Amino acid sequence: MLTTTLSDFRKDIKRYLDKVTMSLETLIINRGKDSGVVIMSLEEYNSLKATHHELSSRINEQRLDAAIEKLKTGSTMKKNLIEE
Repeated sequence: MLTTTLSDFRKDIKRYLDKVTMSLETLIINRGKDSGVVIMSLEEYNSLKATHHELSSRINEQRLDAAIEKLKTGSTMKKNLIEE
């Protein structure tokens, strides 16, 4: 996570935006006491929204928890691919 002030961000906006985009870093711009703005790449934002969607209902959350538990215990089915 990167942090900067609004004035420093203005001075070097391209470098900050390149860093956020290329390294998937999150940038926090401080705007005074207990105030700020968060900038993240579109890829990170879309990932966050997808995760939120998956966990938005109790049924989805339970399904994901069950899948994770199966992976941890090794009780998943392994399928062999038949090569032609």
